[in-house]
Amino acid sequence: MAYRATVHGERFVFSGLADLLARANEEKSGDGLAGVAARSATERVAAKLALADVRLGDIVATPLVEDAVTELVARTHDTRLFASIASLTVGELRELILAPDFPAAWSLGLSRAITPEIAAAVAKLCSDKDLIVGAKPLRVVTRCRNTQGQAGVLGVRTQPNHPTDDVEGILLSTIDGLLYGCGDAVIGVNPARESITSTGEILRALGGLIRHLGLPTQACVLAHITTQLGALERGAPVDLLFQSVAGTEAANRSFGIDLRLLAEGREAVLAEHARRPEDFIGDQVMYFETGQGSALSADAHHGIDQLTVEARAQAVARAFDPFLVNSVVGFIGPEYLADARQIIRAGLEDHFVGKLLGVPMGCDVCYTNHVDADQNTNDDLLVLLAAAGCTFVMGVPGSDDVMLNYQSTSYHDAAGMRDLFGLSAAPEFAGWLVDVGLMRAGQLVPPEGELGAALGAGLDRALAEAAAASASLSARDPGR
Repeated sequence: MAYRATVHGERFVFSGLADLLARANEEKSGDGLAGVAARSATERVAAKLALADVRLGDIVATPLVEDAVTELVARTHDTRLFASIASLTVGELRELILAPDFPAAWSLGLSRAITPEIAAAVAKLCSDKDLIVGAKPLRVVTRCRNTQGQAGVLGVRTQPNHPTDDVEGILLSTIDGLLYGCGDAVIGVNPARESITSTGEILRALGGLIRHLGLPTQACVLAHITTQLGALERGAPVDLLFQSVAGTEAANRSFGIDLRLLAEGREAVLAEHARRPEDFIGDQVMYFETGQGSALSADAHHGIDQLTVEARAQAVARAFDPFLVNSVVGFIGPEYLADARQIIRAGLEDHFVGKLLGVPMGCDVCYTNHVDADQNTNDDLLVLLAAAGCTFVMGVPGSDDVMLNYQSTSYHDAAGMRDLFGLSAAPEFAGWLVDVGLMRAGQLVPPEGELGAALGAGLDRALAEAAAASASLSARDPGR
């Protein structure tokens, strides 16, 4: 089906829904690289006008690609609730989302009636301010060792990466984050080596630190899902199972995964949690990362624009009841998001679309060193996402990741956003900060006397236990 619109006497024709969605997208270098972007600002306006009049029922009836992700979306779509909005146009849905009574309707499960293509379509009609206002009241509450997503909470993933996976360095950096009140969302380490042995060592050390300090938070090593499951089989504690996901079956295949593997991994972690139920208050055990451009870099986008593919990735995450999801918005590079304006727009889009789909959406506010952006870009997007009710952000030592070599947000950046907007850590974690003396009267205080000694002792005990476990495993399996 073709779509048409006229702007200033110039008539534009769009060959199908995928073409219309792509031409209506805000400017992205990746869409240009894929050959799907609007060829002029006038064409972009025409596409938005035409898209505003498309009925939601027609979008659902027009799959953009026949693959496993599309089948998953169709299988999990709440058709009963969708019937209440199917006759709306995309423009009318935008007006509904921005109305004051929408959050109440959405909280009754409407997110399950919204497909990723619908969410992406409405985002294309929104200004940056609309994306913030629309997302802010949509709260997705999840539970693992603690509770994320409540109103007034800004979670922080502590990211204590180390270029050689040195366990002591990772734990020291973790404690540094704790001093800024960070780490309630997850203590998440990107390993330098894709190794079952190294992944297990880090997980045991983080698990020991959590236990000895009584930390109400969860740990994760962001290795490939098969590596984490290998560590789990060898006895390592897995609080959250991580995987990067994309919005097409072919792109997920390029990651070495499929939907069956995600389902099997989730079941394995749930079974492991059942053996230590005292550690958990909920059964959301998955952590996913997404980001615009991943399908394009794998040549697996099928002519679909970056935002729409990103929405489909978030729908994949939604299907597995995740504890956390975040977009690594500026991580891939300038071929996909070329400058500060594109990165900021993409970050707000990803967050809005994720929340609309019912995903516990956070963001790694970041950029690579060869893109036309700087730390002010991160500051600007961080403030905007905090205003939009973002679930969690990153806490990277000094904001410059020593292992991944990209720029993100630091421990003190996250603490500053909590102060600026009157936000706090997860309730269980915030209570721990008060109980141990790291926070008084709502303000962080430096560790002194017995508190400093207790933190150091917890680190030492965790290191000793991790070393003993490693030695024991080596003795049983010398060739590992």
